[in-house]
Amino acid sequence: MLFTLSSAPAQAAVTPSERVTIDVVTVNGSGCEQGTAEVVVSPDNTSFWVMYSDYLAQAGKGAGATDFRKNCQLNLQINIPQGFTYGIAEATYGGFAHLERGATGHQWVNYYFQGQAANNQKKHSFAGPVDDNWRVTHRTEFADIVYAPCGEKRNLNVNSSLRVDKGSSDPGANSFMTMDYARGEVRTLFQFSWKRCD
Repeated sequence: MLFTLSSAPAQAAVTPSERVTIDVVTVNGSGCEQGTAEVVVSPDNTSFWVMYSDYLAQAGKGAGATDFRKNCQLNLQINIPQGFTYGIAEATYGGFAHLERGATGHQWVNYYFQGQAANNQKKHSFAGPVDDNWRVTHRTEFADIVYAPCGEKRNLNVNSSLRVDKGSSDPGANSFMTMDYARGEVRTLFQFSWKRCD
């Protein structure tokens, strides 16, 4: 299942050649216990991946009282060459969903720079029956991309959550959604948009 929201961004004309690195400053949330989230920058500095290894929400038989909703909050320090700034042009999330008929799954994502309002939340819902890999791409129009302030160290906050509601599904069945790397090499991909600072 592939869902794409809004139109593709224009590509920035410049990408720094000096290596970009990312430090994970803090990891919080029931969907990404310590040691279960990893960040890797692409060799060409155009994107980075967040890989989760234990991000699962479930409802119904065998699920605990709080298992229906999982969340993850990452605070990332993105180390970029002097004279450049960046924004996030596109983010692709994926995982696996098994939703019984009558159950629904929901995925939220929000990313913003430290000190800014967290008002860019995107949500997508899935209605059972589903038993398949899922993928959602959130694209930002080029004119609407928010860039980190030039010359300032502003960490990037990446917040996400999964929720499964059993609804009218068979109470003896289990429905779940994952957002993890282990199933089918699924990764969360963020595409940079680069700009030179004046």
